[in-house]
Amino acid sequence: MPNRAAARLVGRPARISPMARVKAQAARTIDASPEKVLDVLRDYRDARPRILTDNYTAYRVEQGGNGDGTVIGYHFAAGGRERDYRLRVEESTGELRERDELSSFVSTWSVQPAGAGSSVSIESSWDGAGGIGGFFERTFAPMGLRRIYSQMLDKLAAEVGR
Repeated sequence: MPNRAAARLVGRPARISPMARVKAQAARTIDASPEKVLDVLRDYRDARPRILTDNYTAYRVEQGGNGDGTVIGYHFAAGGRERDYRLRVEESTGELRERDELSSFVSTWSVQPAGAGSSVSIESSWDGAGGIGGFFERTFAPMGLRRIYSQMLDKLAAEVGR
């Protein structure tokens, strides 16, 4: 006699949990003009490596090195996960957008005037996993990245003040 539960599933489409967009962000005010902050952020050869945390290894500039059109690569490790990235930089007024060529990952640095200084934020997003793994990713990855991004913003403030 066939398994009735299995027979009821035959011919039904599998239920797949949809992927959700995962976002992580951090922001801070820096005592420097937006132009000065953007000059540091655009400098992918010299200044940018100095604001990275130990989570980033094998950092390299593959093309360009200053703003729009630059291509960078690195290995990133945090929370027991590791991944390689290859990002292409797009620049618009007050923003640097870094799009990973290997995934849906996008980071956007935004720099806006704030009094005598600048309001600087970094936001990253990507298509997260579905199911229970996706739940944990959406819950914990943003917290871990926010901590890392806050450290990078601290380093950026020090770099701008050099």
